[in-house]
Order: sequence, then structure tokens, then C-alpha cells
Amino acid sequence: MCVKCRCRESLSLDMEFLALLAGLAGLWLGTEMTIRAAVAIAARLRISEFIIGAVVLSVGSDLPELMIAVRAALETLQSAQASDIVVGSALGSALGNFGFVLGVAGLTASLALPRRLAFQHGGMLLGSLILLGLFGLDGRVSRIEGVSLVVVYVIYLAVLLAEAKATARPSERSGLVNPVVSLAYVLVGLVILIGSTELTVSSATRLASSMNLEQSFIAIVIIGLGSSLPELSISVGAAFKRRAGLSIGNLIGSNVFDTLVPVGVAAAIVDLEFDASMLRLEVPCLFILSVLVLILLARSKGMQKKEAAIVLGLYLGYVTMKIASI
Repeated sequence: MCVKCRCRESLSLDMEFLALLAGLAGLWLGTEMTIRAAVAIAARLRISEFIIGAVVLSVGSDLPELMIAVRAALETLQSAQASDIVVGSALGSALGNFGFVLGVAGLTASLALPRRLAFQHGGMLLGSLILLGLFGLDGRVSRIEGVSLVVVYVIYLAVLLAEAKATARPSERSGLVNPVVSLAYVLVGLVILIGSTELTVSSATRLASSMNLEQSFIAIVIIGLGSSLPELSISVGAAFKRRAGLSIGNLIGSNVFDTLVPVGVAAAIVDLEFDASMLRLEVPCLFILSVLVLILLARSKGMQKKEAAIVLGLYLGYVTMKIASI
């Protein structure tokens, strides 16, 4: 290779590395803005931080997964391969949220959830998994079934918003920022998070390719982890700030969203036909992991670092098994 070519390659790698650093810095900035504003909204309206996490943060942080599902459905229509991507990415993101993100967040602080919330929202999550498993048992999710999944989520969201409205009591303390301004900060923070995620994943993927790493490693480790970066940033950041309600609400809300909305919206556009073996493995794994996590969170002492390490270990074991099967 000529000297000029080497210089160009070196410069390209340097630019990719700087892009990666910029993406990581953006993740930090977006996380700070989002959490501070979300806490301000909860304090101003006296709404539980769990509801803020389950409604605002979860929907915002899951927009990339929804866009991927819609784009795949529109561009490839009845391609079985695209359907595999839609279903697999949704289930993989949910597994990553409860296995990796919650495990890492639990290593930074003890996480607990009131039993009422654990039964109410945990029951919704488990019911959503069962519904998706039944609909996709034959390797196909029809348009009617897709619309049904979306309707179930809309009902869940409506219940959450009604609960938030019923419990909201605006505070008169002058030191608190107007909730409209705080919501604007949340939206800006989420935009920064999503943009930074795209920058981080794309630059990391190009760096891995330039270093001749296996495509399977890039797809499963880099892109798979990248899809959970918004949830990871928000949940770990919230745990560091001792805002367990935001952290747990974000993850449970995200998993309900991932289970119902991306698959439901894509199937509403075009019937999804996919490898049914995914549901036979991923759905039971996600169901068992969800039950374990909900039990740990609902205990009086919550999820301690030791239990978080076990949850993280189970997820890493799952990833290792997936890599080995390629």
C-alpha cells in the first residue's frame, strides 16, 4: 500500500474515532437534559417518576426501533427476511433492556418497585408477550393481529395518562420550571440521544469493519447494543442519580412498547412472515427473564448488586449462545 493510501486510511480511522467520541458525548448530554427535565416535570406536577419513565421516556427512546420496523415493512413488503428483522430486533431490544441495561443499572444502585406497580405493569408486560407469542405461533402476524397489538398498547398508554392526570397536582413552589419548558427539554434531550445513538453505532460499525472484525460480531454486539443505547443512557444515568422510578419505568415501558408496537405497526402495513423458531426461543427466554426481574424488583429490599450481576450474566450467556449458533 502506498504512503498516500496509508495516510488516507489513518485519517479516516481518526475521523471515525472522533465521530465515536462525539456520539458518546452526545449520549451523555442528551441523558443529562432528559433526566433533569423529567425529574422537574414529576416534581412540578407531582406525578410519579415511574409514570414519566413509562410514558415519555420509553416512547421517546424506542422511536428508532419503530422507524426500523416501518422502513423494513415499507421497503421490502412481504420479504420473510425483513419480517425476521422486525420481529428479531423488537425481541432482541426487549431482552437487552431487561438483561443488559437493567443489569448494568442494578450494579450502580439498588432498584425497587412497589408491588402494586410490579403486578400492574408487570402483568401488562407478560400479557403482551403471551399475546405476541400466540399471534406469531404459526410464524405469521396478520394485519388484523398487528392492529390488535397496537390497539392494546394504545389502551395501556391511555390508562397510564389517565393515572397521571388523576394524580397530577401542580406545585406552587416558585423554584420549579414550567412543565411545558421541561417537556421541551425532554424532547430535545431525546432527539440528541437518538442522533447520538446513530452516530455512535455507525462510526463503531465502520471502525469494526476497518479492523476486519466478523460481521456477526458487528451485528450482534455493536448494532444490537446500539439499539439499547438510549435506554442504557437514561436508565443508568437515572440509577446513578438515585431516580429508580425513572430507570425502571423507562425499561418496563420500553419493553411493553417493543413487544406490541414495532411488530404491530409493521404487520398493519403488510403481513409479517418470519422464522417461528424465534418466538419458540426468544419469547420464552424474555418471559422467564421478565418474571425473574419483576420478582426481584418487587421484593422489600429490591434488586441488589448481586442479583443484578446474575441478571446480567444470564443475558451475556444468551448472547454467547446466539453467537455460537451462527
